[in-house]
This record gives sequence, C-alpha cells and structure tokens, in this order.
Amino acid sequence: MADIELHRVHNLGLQAARAAADKMADQLGRKFDLKGEWEGNVLKFQRTGVTGSLAVTDKDLKLSVALGFLLKAMKGSIEQAVTHELDKLFAEAPAKPSGKTGVKPKTAPPSRKKAP
Repeated sequence: MADIELHRVHNLGLQAARAAADKMADQLGRKFDLKGEWEGNVLKFQRTGVTGSLAVTDKDLKLSVALGFLLKAMKGSIEQAVTHELDKLFAEAPAKPSGKTGVKPKTAPPSRKKAP
C-alpha cells in the first residue's frame, strides 16, 4: 500500500516528461539516496525503507511511494519535497502575456479632510 500517491496532468509530451522525470529522480536521488531505473515508461526506485514508481505518459504522471516503518515519521517532509519537485518540473508552460497582470494597482486611501 502506498503512503504517498500523487497525480499530475502535464502538457510536456512523453519525451519531455521522461526527461523531467529523470531530472527529478536525479535531484531527489541525491537528497534521499534513491536508486532507480526505467522499465518502459515507469521509473521504479528504491532504497532501504522506500520503494516506489513514477509512471509517465504523454499527458500525465502518477507517483506512488511506500515508506518503511522508520520513514513514515518523515512522510510530511518527504511528500513536500516530492510535491515541490513535481510542480516545478512538470508545470504547464506559462501562458503568453496579455498585458494584464490580474493584480489591481494600489490606490491611495481617500483623504480625510475636515470640512471648514
């Protein structure tokens, strides 16, 4: 049973998604000492106390991680690190600027002059 399950939709295409998954695996591998290898379009990874897989398609990805007893206490920080990497590497391409920022400009508060 997975302790961490994440699903993301992307618009990268399969080749770019695999490249992003490799980059994520490299970064998280260094941080958490994970070793992994591809089996088709599924990156399987492991280390003592952790096993998981990252299935990549041309439109989405699914991450599943099982944590050993000792690492369950660190689930929150592990999930946060993985979520951060996923969101950074698999984010949709930025929208083209429209000239509008969506942020309302600050206005000066109305003056409070007393009537004479």
